[in-house]
Formats: sequence, C-alpha cells, structure tokens
Amino acid sequence: MCGIAGILNFYNSNKIQINDLENLVSILNHRGPDESGGFIDDMIELGHSRLSIIGLDDGVQPIHNEDSNLWITYNGEIYNYIELRKDLIKRGHRFYTNTDTEVIVHLYEEKGVACLNYLNGQFAFAIWDRHKKELFLARDRLGIRPLHYTFTKNKFIFSSEIKSIFTQKSVKRSIDFSTLNQIFTYWTPLSGNTFFENIKELPPAHYLILSARKYILKKYWNLPFYHEDEKLNWSLNKITDKINELLYDSIRLRLRADVPVGAYLSGGLDSSAIASTVKSGFNNELKTFGIRFEDAKYDEGSYQTEIVKKLNTDHHEIFADNVNISRHFSETLWYIEKPVLRTAAVPLYILSNTVKKNNLKVVLTGEGADEFFGGYNIFREAKARWFWSKNQNSNFRPMLLAKLYPYILNDDKLKRITKSFFGQDLENVNRLYFSHQIRWDNTQKVKRFLLPDVKQPYGTYEYNNFAGLLLNNSGYMDYLEKAQYLEVSTFLSNYLLSSQGDRVAMANSVEVRFPYLDHRLIDFMAKVPSRLKIYGMNEKFLLKRAFRNKLPENIIRRSKYPYRAPIKNSLLSKSNSADIEKYCSSDALKIAGIFDPKYTDKLIGKVSKNKNESEWENMAISGIYSAQVLYDKFIKNFHQPKNTNFKFDLLVDYRNK
Repeated sequence: MCGIAGILNFYNSNKIQINDLENLVSILNHRGPDESGGFIDDMIELGHSRLSIIGLDDGVQPIHNEDSNLWITYNGEIYNYIELRKDLIKRGHRFYTNTDTEVIVHLYEEKGVACLNYLNGQFAFAIWDRHKKELFLARDRLGIRPLHYTFTKNKFIFSSEIKSIFTQKSVKRSIDFSTLNQIFTYWTPLSGNTFFENIKELPPAHYLILSARKYILKKYWNLPFYHEDEKLNWSLNKITDKINELLYDSIRLRLRADVPVGAYLSGGLDSSAIASTVKSGFNNELKTFGIRFEDAKYDEGSYQTEIVKKLNTDHHEIFADNVNISRHFSETLWYIEKPVLRTAAVPLYILSNTVKKNNLKVVLTGEGADEFFGGYNIFREAKARWFWSKNQNSNFRPMLLAKLYPYILNDDKLKRITKSFFGQDLENVNRLYFSHQIRWDNTQKVKRFLLPDVKQPYGTYEYNNFAGLLLNNSGYMDYLEKAQYLEVSTFLSNYLLSSQGDRVAMANSVEVRFPYLDHRLIDFMAKVPSRLKIYGMNEKFLLKRAFRNKLPENIIRRSKYPYRAPIKNSLLSKSNSADIEKYCSSDALKIAGIFDPKYTDKLIGKVSKNKNESEWENMAISGIYSAQVLYDKFIKNFHQPKNTNFKFDLLVDYRNK
C-alpha cells in the first residue's frame, strides 16, 4: 500500500515546479516509507510514496508501458494480478517488473476504462496518457483506498490524503459546513464530500477522466441486488459450501504478498473465521493481534483467549485503557481528516502500531461480514419493526425486540421507551431509509450545539433526497436489502473502511485487507434470500453454519458484539483536562466559530458529572472535540512536517520531449 499524488496543469505548462511535487509526496511518508518516485512532463506531475509488498526489488513508481506513453501512480493491491499478467503476456504485452502495478497499465492499454471490471482488489490510481494529454483516475468498488482532489487556478490536484493537497499554497483551507451537517446526521460525509470546502473524494466504484477539454465522472459498478425470482433456491448445505469456497479463495488471493501477512483477531465470529481459515489452510506461523479494554463492557478478552488457544496463533494484545485513548485521540485525527462520533478508531490506530513493531506490513481483518451476511442489530431491528408494522396495535409483536435487547423484559419503563423509540414511522415500512431513519433522527440531536449560522442553512436533512442519490430503483428490494444498501453505501465505505480502516492502519505503514469484501462473495450473497441471512432473529446464520464445525461453540453462538470504545471516560478524564481546555474552552470555540460555547460548556459539564449520559450526548462530545481538533490542525495551525532530507528515489523528467 502506498500514497499517490499529482498535479495536472491545464494551461500553464511552464509552471511545473518539482518542489510542489516533493511537498505533495513527502507528507505521505507514513503511507509509503520504503521508496518514493516522481514523473513530470510539460503538463503533469505524478508522485508516489511506496510501501513495498509485491515486487520488492523492482516496484518503484511511477511505472510505464512498453513505449512509455502511459504512466501510473497506484495505491493498492490487485489480488488476481498473476492471472491477469499471464493473459496479457499471451496478448503480446512485455513486462519489466514483477508488480501488480504494471498489470494495470497494460490492462488499461488493452481494455481502456473496462479494465476496472477485471480487477479483484482494493485500489486508487491515476494513469497519464502522454499522447492524449488525458488523466484517468479510478477507485475500487467499495472505496477501501482513498483518493481526494480539488481544482484551483487552472490546476487539478489529487492525493491519497487531504493534508497532502493542503501543502499547495494555491489551495484555500476552510470547513465545509454542509458536510459537517451530514456527519452529524449519517455519522459520515455522503459519498464524494469531505470535511473541507472544495476538497472532493472520488466516490467508490467511480472513475474520472480529465483533460483540458474533458471531464467525465462515472460509476462503473453497483452493489448487486436481485429480483426474488433470481434468488438461489439451494439447500443450506450447498449455500454454505459455496460460502466456504468463495471465502477460502478470497483469503488465498489476499495472502499474496512478498512479505508475511498477519490477522486481526477480536474473538468475534468474523475475524475468527478468517484466522481459522488461514491457520488451517495456509500458514501455521500466523501472527494475530487483538485489543483489550479497561472497561469490561467493551472487552472481548475471554473470547480472544479461547480462540487463540484453539488456533494456537502467535497472538499479541494491546491494552486500550482510557488514558491511552485520550492521549492518542488528537493524533489519530491527523490521519482520519474528518470528525468522528466515536473513539473506536483510536485503539485500532494503536493496534496497527503494534503490528508495525512486530515487523508486519499486512493484516487481514473482518470488516464486511456484518454488512453482507446480516450481522448488525439495525438489520434485526428492521426485521422486527417490519413484522410489527403488519399489526401495529399488537402487544406481542413489539416484544420481538427483546430478542435483541433481553434486559428490557424486566423493566417496564424500558419496555415503554423501547416501544416508543422503535415504534416510530411504522406506516412507512417500504421507504428505502426506513431501517435507519430513527437512528439518524437521534444522531441529528448533536446539531443542537452548532452555531445558528452553521446549522440553519442546512437544517434537518431530507431523507427522500438522500435516498434518491443512493438508488433510484429500489422498489423490488426487501427490508433487509434496503438496510444493507444504506449501511454499505454510507457507514461501511465512508467510515469503517476509512476512519477505522485505511487511515489508522496506514498511519503506521500497515496495509489492511478485507476477505469478506471480495466482489464475488458480495455478488453471491446478494443472490441468497434474506430469510437465510437472518434466520428468525439469528444474525449471520449462514456464516455461523459454515464454520460450526471449525470454531468453538462459544464463538459461534455468541451474540453480535459491536466494536466500540469509551468516549466520556476517556475524553473527559482528568488526565485529558489540558487537551479539553485547549480545544473545547469557550475561547477556542469562539475562535473556530463552529459550536455554541454556552451550550457546549453545559454539555461537557453535564456529561462529566452524570453517570447516565445518553448515547447522543456521548456522540456530541466526540463530534465537537474532533471537529475542534481538526480546525486547529488543518485550518488554524496547519503546517507541513519538516522533511529536509526528502529526495525522490526515482524521478523521470519528460519536460520538453
């Protein structure tokens, strides 16, 4: 995995400055500390910061085709590159490296934009065509790898990270308050937006073609959904056999590397299934990594211990106590580059540092299983509410929610609150956003602390407009498919794979790979009837069944345990009082001009003293604090870390040729 960057000068070819490219790339050193390279001609500058994983000896970028017309800077892994390479050689293409990078160049030469349909991987790349004077950028299907861009003064500037773009003096730095309102609704920017004004992100599964006379932004892949008559009518054994086959092959491909590959192991079903497959089928020396928490309600230590003993992996744990979380919060945000409503990214940032210290560059992780196998409570809530909506006056049907939250059975007050909360909008069960609306409405309470000028122009988000942006043809989708679509399109792509994925791992030069996100497995699961994904109220029924004879019964039978980290007890701890004062004092809030100092101060005081703070109040603390940190680091006091020793290992100069 790597960092990529570049500048396309539309008209001012004499303005090419090598120090601009050096600034873009040097700040990405954490993404690629092994090598760096650059390419310049009369119109473009391409830069690359390399984390060497495949083709260790000959992979410095940018890389070109046979006649040096096409040049690529690339971040990612193409897992089926060996098969693609063999086919391209048969077609007459000549290779000068052993990398997956060069495969993309020749495949683009052969197929054009259709090359994207052949790639099984996670990627963001830019290809410059010297003859056409045309730039082609693309991002993987689910947006695992980042790619940001902006237009300024007849220039197009792109990079893996926004801080790189901000090294250019022509780029203004300011907050996009519309996106902040999105984050305080959906937990994340909607696709294509960022926290910073005029900085865009290429959406997942999109490509961009750009020249002085051309601008084409187009989607090349959609999440697959099938009509009921296209769904599989297979036996359970046949379905689970196919799941095992596809997951095994996905893991096989994602173990392709010229360096060792480890795995995250939380003690949950998803990561345990991956580690079990690797251990039994590929690697008897597997290193695994897990997180332990000071607060027992977040800790999965007993399950980690059980699965490690079963698999006999070389396991390493970090202890994410409240002090550590608060100490690393602002540091983690430098890499995340967007406000967060949770602190869960911080332990993962610390964990990736432990991976690095154990001399590993690559780990497998379990994101995607919940989304595609039906694991989240929000999916089961949607099913319970869908069932309830058929008889809204029933006293029995709402009690199905007790299958999710059994503690409500012994508390009449909780019963009433739960029924009131989940009983909202039952008459609109067929809406695309039915599953998520009550959660989004709850999240929007965080907006109370925004200053009127920040909040009022955007108001309460109209979910109808949002739904139209996501999918216009959702009439045939059932309750679970709609919920899955929303979860993947918002939370998975723009939060889990970003703030808790690429960003915190690459901060420590670690690449994360996601076997459950192989597009072949995603397509297969789209053909499986929803009733088999959540069987009764049993989540991830098929994945449990597929591994029932391979994992301990405790791991198979345990309920979904959402990964979370403490907010109040870490961010508002006494050990963090100096940082709270620095970023969230009345003076700091007034300078930033985002949040109301009076209401924010009351919130911090209330939550600090109250033992029963609400979920949305916790989210507000994290959201306010993180936005203030980002204002300080990126708007008020942005500076590029000094790297006076930076020098490209490879610099190709085609100016005036």
